[in-house]
Amino acid sequence: MAEHRSMQRAALLDAARSLLSEGGTEALTFPALAERTGLARSSVYEYFRSRAAVVEELCEVDFPLWAAEVEAVMAVADSPEGKVEAYVRQQLALVGDRRHRAVVAISASELDAGAREKIRAAHGGLATMIVEALDALGHTQPRLAAMLLQGVVDAAVRRIELGAAEDPESITEAAVAMALRGVRG
Repeated sequence: MAEHRSMQRAALLDAARSLLSEGGTEALTFPALAERTGLARSSVYEYFRSRAAVVEELCEVDFPLWAAEVEAVMAVADSPEGKVEAYVRQQLALVGDRRHRAVVAISASELDAGAREKIRAAHGGLATMIVEALDALGHTQPRLAAMLLQGVVDAAVRRIELGAAEDPESITEAAVAMALRGVRG
């Protein structure tokens, strides 16, 4: 029975990822989740009390995986500048990933305070990854520099997600150049 519930919960989360990446937060509704998974709408409420609860669980499940991918790429970089470049490039490379698209759609939505706090904490965790490299580059306030660097990444993500006039590769190159010039400054 527990395994069945776990599989149903995973199916609901997968359906939520698809809905978010296809249609944003407006598409994430309990009737749509029920339709995608073949469950009755009332059954969806047995797993999640609200849309915000679905969002919170997606963040808890997907963000650590995404962060681990960023961290793995940074680990093979051989210099602080290389770590900064890997940090920016990997996050922007993940923009097309369904898990990332869901997180972007989520963070753009109107959520309750608890869900917004989980998203903020997850982003803070990403910025923490780069603090050591920024410290090695001589920044007197590496935590502040990390948050500002994450701001550059977030702006580039939004630009890519909006389908801006520039292609994603140009946006990535501009973000990397800006980040590297900024961290050397």
